[in-house]
Amino acid sequence: MTVAISTPFSSKSTDPIVKPDGNTNEDINANINADINDSTSESGDVPKGALHGIKVLDLSRVLAGPSCTQILADLGADVIKVERPKIGDETRHWAPPTFSDDTSAYYATINRNKKSLTVDITAPAGQTIIKQLIAESDIVVENFKVGGLKKYGLDYDSLKQANPRLIYASLTGFGQTGPDAARPGYDYIIQGLSGLMSITGPSDGEPHKVGVAVVDLFAGLQLTIGIQAALLARQNTGLGQQVDVALLDSALAMLANVGMNHLASGKIPPRLGNQHPSIVPYQVFAADKEAHFVLACGNDSQFARLCDVLGVDWYTDSRFITNPDRVAHRDVLCDALAKRFAEKPRAHWLAVLDQAGVPCGAIHNVAEALAMPQAQAREMIIDFAAFDSPVKALGSPIKLSASPVSYRIPPPRLSEHTDSTLADLGYDSETIAKLKADGIV
Repeated sequence: MTVAISTPFSSKSTDPIVKPDGNTNEDINANINADINDSTSESGDVPKGALHGIKVLDLSRVLAGPSCTQILADLGADVIKVERPKIGDETRHWAPPTFSDDTSAYYATINRNKKSLTVDITAPAGQTIIKQLIAESDIVVENFKVGGLKKYGLDYDSLKQANPRLIYASLTGFGQTGPDAARPGYDYIIQGLSGLMSITGPSDGEPHKVGVAVVDLFAGLQLTIGIQAALLARQNTGLGQQVDVALLDSALAMLANVGMNHLASGKIPPRLGNQHPSIVPYQVFAADKEAHFVLACGNDSQFARLCDVLGVDWYTDSRFITNPDRVAHRDVLCDALAKRFAEKPRAHWLAVLDQAGVPCGAIHNVAEALAMPQAQAREMIIDFAAFDSPVKALGSPIKLSASPVSYRIPPPRLSEHTDSTLADLGYDSETIAKLKADGIV
């Protein structure tokens, strides 16, 4: 089931959830209570998003930063995406594929629920527009090189003077500090530098990257978490702060248990392909006709149930009784399992293993994954046909019972909201036309 969108997007501007008219805890709590009472729309039947009233100025491009601002937008924040005049975000041109209105699939991935404003921030008149927007924004998100916005007066130290409540979220390759801070960062390169590629791919082949830009997306999530933490901190202090997230830091954090294995043992983790470094059997197997599936025995009882399904007593073999035993004799056990699984079709193994409570699953292609009844039931495909847009998008995985995410606008056309945004700032039509003629917007 593809979810069709029928709730129209409202361009009506809203006040921040916490109003900048006082910094005491009493005033802040009063504002919070007022917002709780105003948690639904005027009709009373459509709940507002969790971040309704929060204003975000998105100065980021490509994937990591825009993925963060899309999450904020899905949660109800009012997000204005600033793009370069005539060119826009690079991902508008990362095609094919495109939808029938020439919107690139890549751009559509992380830019719904946003307004598109084009501004030349290198021009003084453009900088004035940005500063006017920032003066009434709760959050600025940017992914320029460290110091790249300072020459325009758009760095955090410059802006916090005029708006001390501003949360300024910076996403870079290597962070705001350290010897590599000035270096540009790219997902692929960071996957290599961080060690992720050294543990990804077949043991006897070259290192592999993950199939999607996982470092960019993970860093975008970390930035979102940091922003939300800063919003909560502001409720207590009345002050904003800078959120500093780096691709490299995020990738190093993604090493998780594999990184911890190194810290605990001093050994360099090997590349194991589809095998797990600490659990056996926990990998890909091929059934009859090379139909692959994942088997994930996380404990001894699950391994015993696997043996019952296969009609063997390997769980009593001293080489396989405990998981450490199985790790020590990985090759012997997994070779034996591979021979057994090759005897029958994948559907057979998935059915009997699932019935026995042994964790397993088919390896789907993307079409099969999106067609799963579970994916459909969870509304993970969004259709913007109600907005006369051909775009279909992957849905948000965040499900909130009282303030659910909403899909209010498809990925915008370049500069689609420039006139309305400038009009909201008080620019008349003649001034807007002059700015366009001068190439400022």
